[in-house]
Amino acid sequence: MSLDYSTFDLGDLVLQGGATLRDAKLAYKTFGTLNAAKDNVILYPTWYSGQHYENEWLVGEGMALDPAKYFIIIPNMLGNGLSSSPSNMPEPYNGPRFPKVTAYDNVKAQHKLVTEQFGIEHIRLVTGWSMGALQTFQWGAQYPDMMDLIAPFCGSAKCSRHNFVFLEGVKAALTADAAWNEGWYTAKPARGLRAAARVYAGWGFSQTFYRQKLDIEALGYSSLEDFLVAFWEGFFLPKDANNLLTMLWTWQNGDISANELYKGDFKAALGAIKAKALVMPGQTDLYFPPEDSEFEVANMPNATLLPMPSVWGHFAGGPGTNPEDVKWLDAQLKELLAS
Repeated sequence: MSLDYSTFDLGDLVLQGGATLRDAKLAYKTFGTLNAAKDNVILYPTWYSGQHYENEWLVGEGMALDPAKYFIIIPNMLGNGLSSSPSNMPEPYNGPRFPKVTAYDNVKAQHKLVTEQFGIEHIRLVTGWSMGALQTFQWGAQYPDMMDLIAPFCGSAKCSRHNFVFLEGVKAALTADAAWNEGWYTAKPARGLRAAARVYAGWGFSQTFYRQKLDIEALGYSSLEDFLVAFWEGFFLPKDANNLLTMLWTWQNGDISANELYKGDFKAALGAIKAKALVMPGQTDLYFPPEDSEFEVANMPNATLLPMPSVWGHFAGGPGTNPEDVKWLDAQLKELLAS
């Protein structure tokens, strides 16, 4: 089977936490052609557990992310199973010994890809959903002179305390399975993965989504239990538990100011983002409520807050679940790119 993505050799990647990922790899996929001026670049990072395939719903002819116009790069997050991850790292940094990775580490790796592999010095737009939004904010603060536009949607520049607590529930469910064996599992911890899926299910979609029975009426599941098993457990079961826990740590420790540049001063990090920003929280997102985005936008010099008018909760932002939300998001990105 031929792979539909490429791999960039990062060499020895020294992480913020002090460990070195030796012979580190960054998997990525590109769409379209880099023009001669190298100024038609859109960077579109992946999200929690997602791989580049699950970003492709926002790329297409006639869409804002149009490969006929733009050179679109989708880099896979470290820990997602395609880039260097617990599931593919050789000993001794394999499995649960895989080091802690931050959003800063991810963006540093992506910067190496963009500059060294393609010789790109300037990016038109960085955009992403959920943890992709975290990486988008991170790009804006880490390399403020490098891009014109950022459009983070359904995500935040710093993991809120409430969000952190939610993720503790996911982690506890996953690691309670005896088969998990402190991460040294020989068979996948299926009960833990199913339990984590059940915890997630109450948060991924809004109260209104469930009240309106959109799992049945819009997505076509035959019952609530069918939705919980087929959609949610089906979503988690193929994924590697250590990979999920690695990315979960990255999410919980998301903070664009947690680095030498800003030394924990969150307002200073937000204030340093020079790109014109369109921040789009989901109106009914239970992880990333619009209030968190209001604070971010108030402290950014060139940002607009535009909540996504949807009852689909966090999944208003992806992965292409509701066609109406996709249309709305695409229209906002088109307008931003035309500005």
